[in-house]
Amino acid sequence: MKKFVKKHFLTIMGVFIGAIAGYLYWNFIGCSSGSCAITSSPINSTLYGAVMGGLLLSIFKKEKSTI
Repeated sequence: MKKFVKKHFLTIMGVFIGAIAGYLYWNFIGCSSGSCAITSSPINSTLYGAVMGGLLLSIFKKEKSTI
């Protein structure tokens, strides 16, 4: 488990930061009319933020060379 967390630390942090940012976006900005697919629900906004945060920070993960 420690090995997995150490290997994917940036991605995991991106997921947590993105989830918090997605929830805060829904809470403070959000869509009150309900016509927005992502920001009308706190669940959708939090999950979208988590996915985007994980993808964004996973870009910076260094891969080991096999050569």
